[in-house]
Amino acid sequence: MEDLDRTALLRLRHIGQRYTDNRRTIVSVLATAGSPLTIPEIRDARPELAQSSVYRSLVTLEQAGVVQKLVTNDEWARFELAEDLTEHHHHQICSNCGSMRDFTISARLELAIDEALAKVAETTGFHLQHHRLDLIGLCQTCG
Repeated sequence: MEDLDRTALLRLRHIGQRYTDNRRTIVSVLATAGSPLTIPEIRDARPELAQSSVYRSLVTLEQAGVVQKLVTNDEWARFELAEDLTEHHHHQICSNCGSMRDFTISARLELAIDEALAKVAETTGFHLQHHRLDLIGLCQTCG
């Protein structure tokens, strides 16, 4: 957690922001979560945080590259630590309830996907930086 806090501090400083107690708390909640969280889920984990403060902190953390925002089909965006602070992963998104779960795939399959996407990018003149794979379907509860 110490390395994560240092990285967050440096990234926030780079955009002229401070690593406040609220921002540190949000980073901690996201670091220990098993999947991306909505603002209400972050507040459930830490009820002392005001909703407006969580929202403002998430915007700033996203601008600093500490947090990334994920949008599904329900009313709440979800937030997780930026992928370069964790590990490369993908998401399963329920098209009914909007729940989201992280998953990883084997290095071999990841390489095959990277190669296929690089070919697509090359044929269209697109400069690929990275990819994100979202599986959309029904979760166990909704399916």
